[in-house]
Amino acid sequence: MNRNTSENSSTAEVRKLKALLQYQEGSIVSRVLLKNPGGTVTLFAFGKGEGLSEHTAPFDAFVIGIEGEAEITIAGHPHPLKEGETITLPADIPHAVLAVSDFKMMLVMIKAGPGK
Repeated sequence: MNRNTSENSSTAEVRKLKALLQYQEGSIVSRVLLKNPGGTVTLFAFGKGEGLSEHTAPFDAFVIGIEGEAEITIAGHPHPLKEGETITLPADIPHAVLAVSDFKMMLVMIKAGPGK
């Protein structure tokens, strides 16, 4: 079961990333923190063993590990990702996520490319 919540707030507010989403056993929970025509910022919480199957996206994405550990596979190559670490998911390259432990990450997707 996936749960998705969304918010678009123009109010400046300091927030603790780890506290914005709670884990739900056997689920992936997501919360859109910012969405506009230029891209999205989404927070995810994966229960241990949960993941996103291999897929592609038409834009580069930047992943920031917030809590726990995951294996991020890009073009068939696994990359461990822990709290405080980042990795870039290149556009149009297959990638997947598997939570090695309970895992929270922020995904930043910028839709505008160079020269656009």
